[in-house]
Amino acid sequence: MAANPSTSTSSAPTEHRPNKLFRTFHVHAVNGLSNNKILFIHCKSRDNDLGEHDLTAGNEFEWKFKTNLLGTTLFWCFMASRSDHVHAKFNVFVMNKDLFYRCNWKNCIWIAKDDGIYLRNIPQNYDEFHYTWQRDVTPLANFTIV
Repeated sequence: MAANPSTSTSSAPTEHRPNKLFRTFHVHAVNGLSNNKILFIHCKSRDNDLGEHDLTAGNEFEWKFKTNLLGTTLFWCFMASRSDHVHAKFNVFVMNKDLFYRCNWKNCIWIAKDDGIYLRNIPQNYDEFHYTWQRDVTPLANFTIV
């Protein structure tokens, strides 16, 4: 069973929330890069390719979906800064209680900053560092996601 996304551009405490089937989540990918750098983003799941997007500084790509019955909903993204010749590929949503807590059980906000990728820890009100940019040996002319 696949998650059906709808798109648009524009150590957790032991708190337990009931795991409701088909809960709706929103994932936001935000360009927090400095100096008006463009963020390239390509996100997908096993069943859904959300397309390629160039985000200008301060803008975001957002989609929503309901988790699947089997608890296997997974989305990943490839993000890159062409001007800095760096990229990162990582899971932006996986069925995981720690992630659910940080996303306040509904909104996962990933922010690309100059030093790496952050996840907004909504309950604790701060951006939590998660991934380091990978430097490319040659300039990034064409991006692909596998």
